[in-house]
Amino acid sequence: MKALHPKQEKLLEILKSHIADPLTMEELAEQLNVSAKSVVFHHIKQLEKKGFLKRNPANPRDYMILKDPEKNVIYLKMYGMAKCGPAGTILDGTPTRIVPVDPSMIYFPACKGFMVEAKGDSMESLISPKDWLIVEQSHQPKNKDVVVCVNNGEVLVKRFTKDGANIILQSENPHYTPIVADKTSFHVEGIVRSIIKRNFSC
Repeated sequence: MKALHPKQEKLLEILKSHIADPLTMEELAEQLNVSAKSVVFHHIKQLEKKGFLKRNPANPRDYMILKDPEKNVIYLKMYGMAKCGPAGTILDGTPTRIVPVDPSMIYFPACKGFMVEAKGDSMESLISPKDWLIVEQSHQPKNKDVVVCVNNGEVLVKRFTKDGANIILQSENPHYTPIVADKTSFHVEGIVRSIIKRNFSC
């Protein structure tokens, strides 16, 4: 792991503490006690180069902390399944929380990771309500992958199956009938890679 400049260590702490409500470049400069935004930008680029930070090129205030030098964790954004964002994808919406995750749980580039909290019982016995799902952002699932997807504006977790020209969304719970995806509105947000069980009953 590459060493961090003291200003970069402080900047990383500031970014972590404001990840749910990101600061502007002016506010970051004030917090760092530097006079120029260009200094902040330089240190942000260094954090990216050293693998600590990943920014959304279209929105500099949207970023992901990839490494925490002190705690050895990565931070994944969790999204709700209740609704999509303005662009019709949950990833365009506002995260419900930021979750620190052990890097050993991620078997793909962390910058592609996000989380959702499951709702409903359609995927039992595999996935229960309130389970946390670690998802790899991808639009190209394989047959039988469990995916987070959007169909007719509804966010779903289903098993993906390609049947000729049709895409079938299958539940694990036999009480639910398969859904034929709407070709004009359906898209995959990502592939479920890990399930964190959150059934607290004894």
